[in-house]
Amino acid sequence: MAATRRSNDEAPARPRPRDARRRMVEGTIESLRIHGASATSVDRVLADTGAPRGSVYHHFPGGRTQLITDALTAAGASMSEFIETITRENDPATALDMFVALWRRTLVDSEYRAGCPIFAVAVETNDDAPQFAASAAAIFARWNTALTDLLIRHGLDAVRSRRTATLTVAAVEGAIALCRVERATTPLEDTVRELQDHLAAVISAAEQ
Repeated sequence: MAATRRSNDEAPARPRPRDARRRMVEGTIESLRIHGASATSVDRVLADTGAPRGSVYHHFPGGRTQLITDALTAAGASMSEFIETITRENDPATALDMFVALWRRTLVDSEYRAGCPIFAVAVETNDDAPQFAASAAAIFARWNTALTDLLIRHGLDAVRSRRTATLTVAAVEGAIALCRVERATTPLEDTVRELQDHLAAVISAAEQ
């Protein structure tokens, strides 16, 4: 009996069902970053995460569509909370530097293979799952709101703040795509320098 007890004690614990769900969501986010929505399949996520196939039917009864939707929700919430925090606690120039630092690190650490999972979904048609585009739009809107509020607090009027926030998100997301194809952070560095100059100019003008 003692030997049996030791054997049981030493046996590796089985992954909890919740762990399998989290692994699949995280694996889907990573697949979206690298491959985009169209190339993100249940089989790919299972292969990448080692999660049991039964987890799909248990946690994601809607299959691939639900898996990607849940991954977008998780990624969007995490990234939005980060942006809301840095825009609430910093001035525009510092917040922009912190926003760009996140993407610079992502690009370099992934050897320019990974980009933004939200942007990856937004640039595809996904005619069979229009909810993907709706989710991406809501996430980008949340980022825009955080940036707009920051700029309003620093003296810009609401319209100029909204336009500048849109410019910032669009420019950074576009620069990330260029970095991936050029395999260098130069487009991102060039973009942030121009954005910083633009921010300084519009804020200075608003203060006069």
